[in-house]
Amino acid sequence: MSSSLSLFQSAIKAGEFLITAEVMPPKGGNPAHMLEMARLLKGRVHGVNITDGSRAVLRMSSLAASAILQQKGIEPIYQVACRDRNAIGLQADLMGAQALGIRNVLALTGDPIKAGDHPEARGVFELESVRLLQLIHKLNAGIDFNDKPLTDGATELFVGAAIDPQCGSWSGLQRRFERKLNAGAQFFQSQLISDFDRLEKFMIQLATDCNKPILAGIFLLKSAKNAQFINRCVPGVQIPDHMIDRLARATDPLQEGVAIAAEQVKQARELCQGVHLMAVKREDLIPQILDLAGVAPLKNP
Repeated sequence: MSSSLSLFQSAIKAGEFLITAEVMPPKGGNPAHMLEMARLLKGRVHGVNITDGSRAVLRMSSLAASAILQQKGIEPIYQVACRDRNAIGLQADLMGAQALGIRNVLALTGDPIKAGDHPEARGVFELESVRLLQLIHKLNAGIDFNDKPLTDGATELFVGAAIDPQCGSWSGLQRRFERKLNAGAQFFQSQLISDFDRLEKFMIQLATDCNKPILAGIFLLKSAKNAQFINRCVPGVQIPDHMIDRLARATDPLQEGVAIAAEQVKQARELCQGVHLMAVKREDLIPQILDLAGVAPLKNP
């Protein structure tokens, strides 16, 4: 079993400013567009998150899509949600990830079925994100969920979790964050950040001594309409009116969105250890956002 660190792990160990970005798997069997978007990020990000049925919308398996990226020399962060698999299925996929050379994992509960395009499907949710983190900790220790030995080798998965600093309940946020830390989360990627004062409060009051990197979620807003949709449909997020007005007044709203995202990357750089960029269907603009924010290409991609 190889014990070499992934690019993402090496960057964390070196104390670099971390950059990750999200790419959706295809809806269908052809990964060409996903690969094209991911290739544009090579040399600019430390890892490419591959979503697992995000918003409960059907897409290719995140494990298969991550394996395709891995084969092409692009480091994936393999997202695993509890919604669609029981403990047997989750463990089977995680052992498969190990065998395929995938090391970075983001453990998620998963979005509710009703939110997606198959509202009559059945959710599983045998585990949620904290118990999934505990399960991965066991696999890394060479035992399965029932404490039986993995006779053909332990995993070496580097696991992270999601965090929402804008959560309505501060005590709930603190409790969940501490539980994820105690369950073995090695890094945290946040939901879309629109309130940087709240992010600063989270970093100072809750995350300051955790010694695990926090990556702020930066979302590319494409128009005022896009921002209003997010306010309506994404719980806990409130894009401020002045930003919506700025997008509405812009002669080129998409480029204004790029400028806003770049400004937010700069803000995040003052507060936390990295950024997680989400540019749904416009991943090709992520290098431009990073250039505008003054983030240089990686030294050792």
